[in-house]
Amino acid sequence: MVAGIHLPGNDETIDLQQQVARLQALLEASRQVHSTIREEEVLEQVLRIVVRELEMAGAAFPSASLAYGDVPDEVLTGADGTVLPIYLLQDRDGRRMTELVVAPPDGRELTLYEADFLEGLALQAAVALENARNHKRNVEFARVQQDLDAARNIQRSLLPQTLPRIDGYSLAFKSVTCYEVGGDYLDIVERPNGRLLIAVADVAGKGLASAIMATSFRSAFRAMAAHDLPLEELATRMNQYHWTEGEEARRRYVTAIFLEMDAMTGEVEVVNAGHNPGFLVPAAGDACQFESSGTPLGLLPGMRYSGQKHRFTPGARLLFYTDGLTEVFRGDDEFGPERLLDVFSKCPCDKADDILGAIWSAIEDFAEGGPQGDDMTALALCRSTTVTETNA
Repeated sequence: MVAGIHLPGNDETIDLQQQVARLQALLEASRQVHSTIREEEVLEQVLRIVVRELEMAGAAFPSASLAYGDVPDEVLTGADGTVLPIYLLQDRDGRRMTELVVAPPDGRELTLYEADFLEGLALQAAVALENARNHKRNVEFARVQQDLDAARNIQRSLLPQTLPRIDGYSLAFKSVTCYEVGGDYLDIVERPNGRLLIAVADVAGKGLASAIMATSFRSAFRAMAAHDLPLEELATRMNQYHWTEGEEARRRYVTAIFLEMDAMTGEVEVVNAGHNPGFLVPAAGDACQFESSGTPLGLLPGMRYSGQKHRFTPGARLLFYTDGLTEVFRGDDEFGPERLLDVFSKCPCDKADDILGAIWSAIEDFAEGGPQGDDMTALALCRSTTVTETNA
């Protein structure tokens, strides 16, 4: 033996060889465990490795009701009175995911090598299991997102795709949902009597449930709009229809404001069912607000609504909106209906698109980049100053 150099003896060489073999076995076991991204397959792979590689009698994941080999039934039912080795599988944050129970042959104790192997296997299994669960969540999220994208496209297709061209008038709307889909509803219908019917509504709540209710509301509204019902009667029937839809529909009550207009005479009638006040600003004089004449639709049965009639004179402008425009905050300060009316009244143009653009800009400036907290929908209607009124 060369001085200063220690050569391993036979026992040490054998021990090193065994350690290398154990490490290789654990690496191979790790490769097998990580070979799948399905949660159940990960667990099944772990159980096979425990029984086949370590020659255990059996192994199980009781919380998943999975077992391999000879495992007492009491282990799976949770009534096991025997003491079996248990290895906890935890995620990266230390939260328990499941437990591996091992049944050694003939009930003997585990050797040090077997215990070390199982501890290493449990660590690798925990990583593989967490990856499998994350993959499953990602797949489910992608599917849900795909469904929501489709729902958003469908909901946007239910908005008016073309606006009626009315000589002497400018009409525009804008609708931005808080999430993929929302509970705001807007519609423009030409009635059989030639009058224009407009509805702006807001289903209580946000998201998919409110969007579904808004679609149901649209179907009922369009069906009733096809008949020459007085506007007050239309609102009354919409209320009763929504009430009879059941308890869930009543929780998703609808605030709505309706307008019927004779474009030739400039006569308008407005019915407000628990909605934000609509604004009518004439070319000269004070602004008019269309206040609510009853509860939101679907909240109480038998409710009757009354309308307000006005002359929509040349140079006048009208704004209907949902509360997403006014309930914008900068700290504790709310944008509010007063600011909205002030911005709307001061818009120096009679083009409805430009008016909505000015309103949105004012709200965004006020919010100072804060997140949108609710669906935002608005409709603007302007009458040109060059139009000469026609007597009724």
